Amino acid sequence: MLLTDGLIAFVKRECPACSLIEPVMRRAAKDLAAFQVVTQDDPKFPSGVANRVDDRELDHSWRHQIEFTPTLIRVEGGRERERVVGWDREGWRRLTGLRELGEGLPAFQPG
Repeated sequence: MLLTDGLIAFVKRECPACSLIEPVMRRAAKDLAAFQVVTQDDPKFPSGVANRVDDRELDHSWRHQIEFTPTLIRVEGGRERERVVGWDREGWRRLTGLRELGEGLPAFQPG
């Protein structure tokens, strides 16, 4: 079941940008109470994140119209309020509120 309030990251291991930001997802999972990862191809990805949803059937991805990974969605009251497609350091920082998120990574990496 997906969060009704919080942040949901849609990812897959085969995506180079998703692999690049694996430490970012671990940090968000550690620092944020409501952070969830929906993984499209490997239910064990990313490592170190406990709140993962297996979406190998792509039901959740289809329902949320995910065309590219990574995609980060802010959900409030069960409704999408904002999304960032790809790794966009400033966008991810804005949605998570974590000002130093992604230090040392490129500012942008398309999905």
